[in-house]
Amino acid sequence: MHAVTETDIKAFPLRSRGKVRDIYELSPESLLIVTTDRISAYDVIMPDPIPQKGVILNQITLFWMEMFKAMIPNHLLATETAAFPAGLAPYAAMLEGRAVVAKKAKPLPIECIVRGFITGSGLKDYKATGTVCGHALPAGLVESDILPEPLFTPSTKADLGAHDENITLAKAKDMIGKELCDKVEAVSLAMYAKARDYARARGIIIADTKFEFGLTDDGLILIDEVLTPDSSRFWPAAGYAPGKSQPSFDKQYLRDWLTSVGFNKQPPAPRLPEEVVAKTREKYLAAYTVLTGKKLS
Repeated sequence: MHAVTETDIKAFPLRSRGKVRDIYELSPESLLIVTTDRISAYDVIMPDPIPQKGVILNQITLFWMEMFKAMIPNHLLATETAAFPAGLAPYAAMLEGRAVVAKKAKPLPIECIVRGFITGSGLKDYKATGTVCGHALPAGLVESDILPEPLFTPSTKADLGAHDENITLAKAKDMIGKELCDKVEAVSLAMYAKARDYARARGIIIADTKFEFGLTDDGLILIDEVLTPDSSRFWPAAGYAPGKSQPSFDKQYLRDWLTSVGFNKQPPAPRLPEEVVAKTREKYLAAYTVLTGKKLS
């Protein structure tokens, strides 16, 4: 199965190449965002792609953006290659399903993380301080426990290859202003709650996720990816039990494999065995099918 690891679209200038997405400048108002099959863990890009991962991520994002469009506008201008600029026609087969034309926006300098369960860096903070990003929590919580209520825990946005840093709500307000911070907190919590309930009814627990927002002349919009296995922790509800790590539909499987082989979280990353690639793809596909009710052709 062919994987799209890197794009080379000569018709338009490349604006950036991130851990997963290649972004091209289409016009002063619009961008082409291509979700490749690259995969990263611990902010390090793996040397081997996961075939169709980019299509899966893009289609999951489109699914959620459609669900949330009454709550907040998003950056989508075109999602089908037939509606893309004519200069992209030679690349249509490669772009099909994995690319969108998006409205330009000024991204906020924070990532808007919502945690419904205690795990990952939140668990580490809690064990050390009894708090998560400044939120005081009850004593006695164990790994994977549900939180008394979902928490908005922003982080900084690190450059490629660096690590994001959890920050307090007060710090986020200093960075973007109280009014804007209050707005992204409210909409982030509302989107998480809606998605959590939807997914739970289909057997998936959304333990945590991150949203990104941008500013346009018309105001705040939702950008980037939304509630994908790359930006969220998805756990199967069947068999959920606090006090331990949970099996997942996301790239935690890959992180666990990297830990098992002694990866030090610094590049270069090790080559991924075929079975790790296949199992990771299987988990992404399962999340897509369960959440959207569709199968990838």
